[in-house]
Amino acid sequence: MTEPTAHDAWPPLPYAEWRETCTTLHLWSQIVGKVRLARSPWLNHSWQTPLYVTARGLSTGLVPHGARALDLEFDFVDAVLRIRTEFSQTDVALRPRSVAAFYAQVMEALDALGTPVAIHGAPNELPEATPFAQDHAARAFDADQARRFHRVLLQADRVLKHFRTGFLGKASPVHFFWGSFDLAATRFSGRKAPPHPGGVPNLPDAVAREAYSHEVSSAGFWPGGPGQEAAFYAYAYPEPSGFRTAKTSPAATRYDIGLSEFILPYEAVRTAADPNAALMAFLESTYAAAADAGQWDRAALECGLGEPGRPRPA
Repeated sequence: MTEPTAHDAWPPLPYAEWRETCTTLHLWSQIVGKVRLARSPWLNHSWQTPLYVTARGLSTGLVPHGARALDLEFDFVDAVLRIRTEFSQTDVALRPRSVAAFYAQVMEALDALGTPVAIHGAPNELPEATPFAQDHAARAFDADQARRFHRVLLQADRVLKHFRTGFLGKASPVHFFWGSFDLAATRFSGRKAPPHPGGVPNLPDAVAREAYSHEVSSAGFWPGGPGQEAAFYAYAYPEPSGFRTAKTSPAATRYDIGLSEFILPYEAVRTAADPNAALMAFLESTYAAAADAGQWDRAALECGLGEPGRPRPA
């Protein structure tokens, strides 16, 4: 594979071109994510469940398995799911195949490594939740499209992590939720929120209510779906009065009433003269909209952005 050059660090990601691979990866990522979920103790706001962007793909990070060590990583460079323990590893090829076939091979690989895991065997947060073992439909997978998606994740993850350094209050890691299939970073005001209404398809309402137990300003990247191109998003829960009409930037930012969040098309970032600056402007202005409308104690919660190798002044 040819190493990407600087000019294609932000590659095109039109949904129509990678729709089938995106759907396949969404379902496969749920299987892998549920391995972590099944073995990890519950952490506030379901933070024990996401995947993390790595140099080569998406990883569970370390998954406890008694005294054993286990991790699973989608390696999009080599087009394999790499399953590792402290003693050995095995690879599951990422290639066109049904969800049922992928699920069976992952479970067999875990068994062979001496780290069997039983998971909830159906997707979450999708209107149709065909059990993995029964999903025999042919599924596409294009390794080049998956690598392009990964390059986008690398850039989004980097900028979101820089943005995260400007907050002293409680904040989530930058992590990839396999249920909603998006990269997210969340800030908290410190105040409790009213109960979330729930209603997310195939997700217990109790999970949604715990995830949104406190006021948040959340932002992230979503790689697209039916009728929606890849975009960066930002929302507040509960949404304070004045949030949706606040001044935001860059100019391509809009508030989507149907989604109840600000949207900045990925294409607008990718084609900007300075993609990093365009994305940071979006993240900072939409957070300010939430914090100001929600009357957050910004003086107590914020700080200067961190810089590599330089400690932030006390």
